Amino acid sequence: MQKQKVILSEKDVARTLDRLASEITERRGDDEKLAIIGIQRRGADLAQRIKGILDERLGRKIPLGKLDINLYRDDWTNLTRQPSINCTEIPFDIELASIILVDDVLFSGRTVRAALEAVLDFGRPRRVELLVLVDRGHRELPIRADYVGKEVTTFEDQHVDVLVRERDAEDKVVLILP
Repeated sequence: MQKQKVILSEKDVARTLDRLASEITERRGDDEKLAIIGIQRRGADLAQRIKGILDERLGRKIPLGKLDINLYRDDWTNLTRQPSINCTEIPFDIELASIILVDDVLFSGRTVRAALEAVLDFGRPRRVELLVLVDRGHRELPIRADYVGKEVTTFEDQHVDVLVRERDAEDKVVLILP
């Protein structure tokens, strides 16, 4: 059995999402073209929760989309197993929107690169900002998050698992130690 260290408890996750929504409200709350896109799977779950907080705080419905980046990955031919294809749903016009792209963990930056390519296939937003629950470092590409829930120092052979109640029946972030 692998050793685990809890990075964020259920209460920590809730508090962190609330803080991230506050940061978005401060920076983009007046932007009528604000929209959120979650990267499938857990990024989409987190995006749904942030949307709920923003809808309540801003008194309006923020458009929400889900993005599957698997066909945009630069490593899919090297994978040992077939990627799980999810749906992409972007039910709003991306042209000139201010997009908050949401993912669970930022590591190499390759998922975000793929997501940016996918978003641009739908149109040209005014801006795209990145929100991540956990930034664990070790970038391979020059990508940084605009909104970060928690920065965690890790070794490359460690892994960060984000558990969300929608898929895992609990909210928690753990560091998996080798």
